[in-house]
Amino acid sequence: MNEALWLVMLLVNFGMILLFFRLFGKIGLFIWVPIACIVANIQVVKLVDLFGFAATLGNIVYASSFLVTDILSEVYGKKEATRAVKAGFLSLLSMTILMALALQFVPASDDFAQSSLVTIFSIMPRIAGASLMAYLISMLHDVWAYDFWRKRFPQDRMMWVRNNASTMISQLMDSTVFTLVAFAGVYPSGVLWQIFWTTYLLKWVVAAADTPFLYLARHWHRKGIIEQ
Repeated sequence: MNEALWLVMLLVNFGMILLFFRLFGKIGLFIWVPIACIVANIQVVKLVDLFGFAATLGNIVYASSFLVTDILSEVYGKKEATRAVKAGFLSLLSMTILMALALQFVPASDDFAQSSLVTIFSIMPRIAGASLMAYLISMLHDVWAYDFWRKRFPQDRMMWVRNNASTMISQLMDSTVFTLVAFAGVYPSGVLWQIFWTTYLLKWVVAAADTPFLYLARHWHRKGIIEQ
């Protein structure tokens, strides 16, 4: 059941990215990055069993942001991709501060949401701190690496090389930093190790699967289907 839902979520994420790009162009991609950052950092607090291993949710939504920056790098250049990374960073930082303040309000006697909000967002500062560190390191590396590989493999047919070479290393960096900072001491070492490898391997699958969507996005742009 979880595996089928994971595949559905994968397709929904890629489909939504292309929909945002098709309807709103570059602005749509800039909109998606904060969505991915915020949703992923809420989903990541949920631990599920996938393919026989313990894994956190959020890896698909978060990994989808690498497709967004790769589209921006490919179509609009390194500068625009870097701007999107900054937008995602500030959106996550803003959510962390605003939700931390929201938890300080004394709930009314008829309130039913406080306990649920505390359960989800009371650990958000640590999750968000880990995510902010991992996000900046991995995403900035991804933008740099895509540009690096693009200069060495500029041919259209080699786009899959620069896409995967940049993303897969960046996601390894992301999984390492995030898992250690967010969950060290929270889960037993065996579970922590499972989370790390399953998270990275699932992100690796997402990175490999997003390549056709990158080709489609570039095709739309070259055909003039996408508004600038």
